[in-house]
Amino acid sequence: MNSRRYWKNRLPFLLTNLVCMAALTVFLLVCGNSVSAVVLILIVWALILLTGLVLTYWKRKRQMKKILDIITDEMKKAFAANGYDENFAKVTLSNRPDLCEYQCNGAMAAAKIYKKKPIDIANGVVEQLKDSEVFEEVNAVMPGFINLKLDPAFLSGYMNGMKGAKKLGMDEVEKPETIVIDYGGANVAKPLHVGHLRSAVIGEALKRMGRFVGHKVIGDVHLGDWGLQMGLIIEELKDRKPELPYFDESFTGEYPEEAPFTISELEEIYPAASGKSKVDEAFKERAQEATFKLQSGYAPYRAIWKHIMNVSLKDLKRNYANLDVDFDLWKGESDAQPYIPDLIKDLQDKGLAYESQGALVVDIAEPTDTKELPPCIVRKSDGAALYATSDLATIVEREEDFKPDHYIYVVDKRQELHFTQVFRVAKKAGIVPADRKMDFVGFGTMNGKDGKPFKTREGGVMRLENLIADIDEAAYNRIMENRTVSEDEAKTTAEIVGLAALKYGDLSNQATKDYVFDIDRFTSFEGNTGPYVLYTIARINSILKKYSDTCENTENGEILPPSAEPEKTLMLALSRYSDVMLTCFEELAPHKICAYIYELSNALNHFYHETKIIAEEDRKKQAGYISLVTLTRDVLMTCINVLGFSAPERM
Repeated sequence: MNSRRYWKNRLPFLLTNLVCMAALTVFLLVCGNSVSAVVLILIVWALILLTGLVLTYWKRKRQMKKILDIITDEMKKAFAANGYDENFAKVTLSNRPDLCEYQCNGAMAAAKIYKKKPIDIANGVVEQLKDSEVFEEVNAVMPGFINLKLDPAFLSGYMNGMKGAKKLGMDEVEKPETIVIDYGGANVAKPLHVGHLRSAVIGEALKRMGRFVGHKVIGDVHLGDWGLQMGLIIEELKDRKPELPYFDESFTGEYPEEAPFTISELEEIYPAASGKSKVDEAFKERAQEATFKLQSGYAPYRAIWKHIMNVSLKDLKRNYANLDVDFDLWKGESDAQPYIPDLIKDLQDKGLAYESQGALVVDIAEPTDTKELPPCIVRKSDGAALYATSDLATIVEREEDFKPDHYIYVVDKRQELHFTQVFRVAKKAGIVPADRKMDFVGFGTMNGKDGKPFKTREGGVMRLENLIADIDEAAYNRIMENRTVSEDEAKTTAEIVGLAALKYGDLSNQATKDYVFDIDRFTSFEGNTGPYVLYTIARINSILKKYSDTCENTENGEILPPSAEPEKTLMLALSRYSDVMLTCFEELAPHKICAYIYELSNALNHFYHETKIIAEEDRKKQAGYISLVTLTRDVLMTCINVLGFSAPERM
């Protein structure tokens, strides 16, 4: 728990007490009491007040610490009490849950330093822990492992602390950072397709994860809006509609506000122009000339470009919204262009950029490299800038606007060399400090069942909106198999379940790995899937409704110490929530949150099948069960929201 935040939150309470103390002082003095008596009363009041606040702080601080930190602190005290360095007290989740819940292998490493048998060190540590309130069982096992099981009362206390705490007991990072996440990478004038899915889904999850743990995170789509594609569109439009005023050199009026094409027409124009440029050299040269004129500020072509941007952005925002993905910035390559001339000059002035075969390049090789890395080309021999130049100029712009502490780029893993070059040039040139965190999250491809990049049945590239429609339909069919809701509700629910299936199916895989898109498996209500997690939440909602319908007192009760294995397993899973949320962002690993909520869902369902919740006659025990499943639902809902999807009330 952050101490500054704790005392800040209690300022109104402290001020109220100060006002009351002032009022009491006036009253007592008016009534004829001596000054010394009044001072004594105020001192006693202040001491009671501060003692209560400090004790509450330390109690809450202990409860709200990550469970692993609490366990580790106990181990550190035990190691230190025996004269051993507390750095040996590292605790990890047990890899043998049949034997213990947590383990410490520090005695093995300490034995080498202190010239003792590992088991002797372990036994000494175990002896120090025999009276610990944290552990139910502590054992030293040959050759020197320390096996740990948590005390049921400690565990239930931790649960009660979670359910009453902000963010369910997860304390935000001590030092919040400003982070820019570059994801999306869509091109204007082109529809979003399955190739854009992973960047959007992973980037959105990382953005939400960062914000949840307390960072200021800025998401930028970074559009492709300034290359040859624009010249191709302009020239194709000229061939189709030569009568437009943009192509009349004598036109001196105001250009129309309405675009001379719809999004459907625009999406057809570009591939037609691209195909034509590959067989018609003259057309390609015209497109290159048009691109140059656009980038040089030619007013008619700038007007067309604005039309392209407006029409495309409206459609892109609609499609991203269907994925529940949004961006703080809708910047693109065009925004970086004004920064390029000064960037090039700066690289030259610093002696970093030099000519090689007519091009301008910057060496990036470092002595520690295990393989040869080519220089970064910042200007082609014909004077044109490249993607690296644009990305460097974008960093210049972001430094000027935000001065981020951390950059994260979510891009196809095949772009790793490109971003290695960009990051190194940025640091070498002093665009960012040498210690600036710059992470490349490279993702693999989404493949079909044939192991090749996912295509339509006809072998073409599938539009993203069509993929979403297909998975929504599959989810709808699943819901209708055992229909418990109306057809209209089923359709609404299918959209929620379909998005969960799509996002979880992607995020549950480590980003760098390729994966197979299997719509039947992704929409299943069983196994490691999004719908299974949502079904678990719906099951909890059903339990809570039955409880509220049958019980007069529906207030959540105190969570009692677990009396059976399924109950303790559920609590153990819940206790890891803070560790998971903080660690997963540190590692930029949303797949680990997916693994966690799958484990938690399994634990809840096991508890449900083995425990009589609604039929429990002991009302105190029953109320504790209800609090426990409510906490489970809250944790699951928090996690899926961070991952970028939601849950229906019922399924």
